[in-house]
Amino acid sequence: MKNYLIILSKTMALTLGLTVSASAQTDGALKAIQQTIPFIDSAYRAFAREHHSPGLAYAVVYRGQVIHTGTEGFTDVEQRIPVTDRSVFRIASMTKSFVAAAILQLRDAGKLRLDDPVTQYIPEFMDQALPTDDAPAITIRHLLTHTSGLPEDDPWGDPQLDMSRETFYALMKEGFSFSNTPGVKYEYSNTPYALLGEIIRKVAGEGFDTYINQHILKPLGMEDTYWEYTEVPDDLLAKGYRWVKDAWVKQTMVGNGVYGAMGGMLTTLGDFAKYMAMHQQAWPARDGADPWPLKRASLREMQSPWVFNTLTPFNGSLTSFAYGYALRWTRDAEQVTTVGHTGGLPGFGSNWMILPDHDLGLVCFSNVTYAPAAAVNTQVATGIIQRAGLKPRPIPVPPILKQRQQALLSFLPEWENAEDSPIFSGNFFTDYYIDMLREQSKAVLAEAGNIIKVRDVVPENNLRGTFIIECERRNVEVFFSLTPEKTPRIQQFEMKVVQ
Repeated sequence: MKNYLIILSKTMALTLGLTVSASAQTDGALKAIQQTIPFIDSAYRAFAREHHSPGLAYAVVYRGQVIHTGTEGFTDVEQRIPVTDRSVFRIASMTKSFVAAAILQLRDAGKLRLDDPVTQYIPEFMDQALPTDDAPAITIRHLLTHTSGLPEDDPWGDPQLDMSRETFYALMKEGFSFSNTPGVKYEYSNTPYALLGEIIRKVAGEGFDTYINQHILKPLGMEDTYWEYTEVPDDLLAKGYRWVKDAWVKQTMVGNGVYGAMGGMLTTLGDFAKYMAMHQQAWPARDGADPWPLKRASLREMQSPWVFNTLTPFNGSLTSFAYGYALRWTRDAEQVTTVGHTGGLPGFGSNWMILPDHDLGLVCFSNVTYAPAAAVNTQVATGIIQRAGLKPRPIPVPPILKQRQQALLSFLPEWENAEDSPIFSGNFFTDYYIDMLREQSKAVLAEAGNIIKVRDVVPENNLRGTFIIECERRNVEVFFSLTPEKTPRIQQFEMKVVQ
């Protein structure tokens, strides 16, 4: 059986460390995505027809760059003004993540903590009666994650965008009604984001919109983003419509006030793509400069599934739905993860999503009431993955995994002197008897046949991975994991024949 060791050693010299460059992988994926553009355009056009959208604008963002945009129909039906990539759409609740980003900026600057009670910043909230005697104090984190106990309030909240501060504080003094005890359940609600807007004002000393303009929009170069629809040039402003009795009925636009923090922003495809690029660059975690308005770690925190919502049949498979900080998180049966948010107001429906593991993003704006843009974005994302053969971004191989792979291979199949090697942890040879390791290794390699080559290790994370030994009859899969010590050692091992 010594011939296996010789072949393994020779194969390692030829094959270990040889990988396709990241740029080559990216170029290939980009070309494959571009080949799906006819499908993308067809899907969005069909969506616009099905949902009677007067106008539609959409974009595909890959690795922080807009690689395709499309427009359809009119921003103004009466004047027949066509949608362009410079058209400004109201994005409704897509606004919320900008408010969450502002809160995290202030947290990162040491000006607040997410588990601080709301009353620390809004004393007027002190007299709010909670639904049960044992209810905890409502915190900033509760507001961010829709676990404050305040109810779903879309129908009531939609026309409240321009509510004055005086009216809001009078509403607060009168007292809110709760649908749940704080901290026990997710329920989407707009009022918590009005409260977060006020917390930004109290902490930063300026309105949430002014703060976001200066600290998020301006650094990102988002120069075509607005809070007041009256400030948008009329030939660029998308007017909102509702489809009623086979006709479009123009909807009343509402100005910006306290509830603007939950849904008041208006923007273009190009501007919003810059915001998406910031979220995309948060992955993977890495060393190096961190020059964006919000730190990569905080962006990943925003995108994490903090509160479970449902496990639901969706697009033919079970999908987990959860909520981060003003961002919806999903993972389907194919283990594809999405992060993003919808927006809906009378006259508008929108959605953006990124697929963090695939470096892909989609955004869609429509100017018809509650257009279900999340559905078409999900359809398009799924179609791109399938048609382009898009794979998750590979995890870079940590040097320690490569070192341990090479050392492990040198002991196969005889395991000669392995018990004296420092690469194995103290538990290893009590969990795996040396005689049984030898027998198994020889049997597996004998069944698989002569070795052709050894593939690079595929990491699950920095301290565990799998690699394939290609053989003439069948392949051999080897899994190993490392200890948490400063110098990680092999603590777990599995070797088996696979197809």
